[in-house]
Amino acid sequence: MRRFPADEACFDYLVESRWPDGFVCPECGWQGVPYWIATRRLFECRNCRYQVSPTAGTVLHRTRIPLHKWFWAAYLVATLTPGISGTQLQRQLGLKRNETAFMMLHRLRAAMVRQDREKLRGVVEVDEAYIGGKKKGKAGRGAAGKTLVIAAVERSGKYAGRVRLKVIPTFSRAELHKFIRDNVEPGSTFITDGLKGYTKLEGYTHLPEIEGTPERAAKILPHVHRVFSNLKSWLIGTHHGVSPQHLQAYLNEFAFRFNRRNTPMAAFQTLLGLTPERLGPTYKGLISVAKGHSDAWRHPNPRRARPSGGPG
Repeated sequence: MRRFPADEACFDYLVESRWPDGFVCPECGWQGVPYWIATRRLFECRNCRYQVSPTAGTVLHRTRIPLHKWFWAAYLVATLTPGISGTQLQRQLGLKRNETAFMMLHRLRAAMVRQDREKLRGVVEVDEAYIGGKKKGKAGRGAAGKTLVIAAVERSGKYAGRVRLKVIPTFSRAELHKFIRDNVEPGSTFITDGLKGYTKLEGYTHLPEIEGTPERAAKILPHVHRVFSNLKSWLIGTHHGVSPQHLQAYLNEFAFRFNRRNTPMAAFQTLLGLTPERLGPTYKGLISVAKGHSDAWRHPNPRRARPSGGPG
């Protein structure tokens, strides 16, 4: 709050973050001091006249919510150990509608998944679990009315490394193999229980272990079992349950926070990153799913600078 008390400070931070080595036109590649169009809060390239906003392609683009509220929300999401629910965020930011907080959280979650992220490597534990409240009927893999989630966790000595989580429709060999190929580096070793769907995957070393009892399972796959235990506690404790249609977004948040648990400020910067593909969903889009059917170049104050002359 001291560093970003108002939108002015937030806007300057976005400019410096997007162009740390000086303005570069995303259209023609020209470098230099751009024009500033104050009425629209846009920079204009002197060479090709292309106009660009520092928020373009980010979760902040075209938002009507003050930037300092977005920064405060990103800080809370990145640094609070148990996370934050939409109701809690609404109270913290002084928002009038819970729907606004709901939309902000989902936009921030959309920024948590890098399309070019590195795959897990080394020795990786892989397992599945059902997520959902208690229901009558079979337990375990025969359970009905719950959502199936698969997880992969790197082993980093005695500790857990990075984690990946995904909702999958079935235990089919095709689904299990696809998850491993998408998230684990070829040549790595992955350890699983005795589920036959994991077998016959080329390019990896597979070490299946027959579990026997729940106690033995926790010893064979300690990190992935701990991840599932923490995930379930977090979903119930912080969010009081999550609907199946939005579960993947919450899995992304859990993985993001888990992987950056020792660097919360780096997580804050990532949430406000300027990578173009991190466009967040709109509230209308979220609801439609829910109904069923992710200084060197600058003038001392560049937003007040009005350079004269043509392209130079």
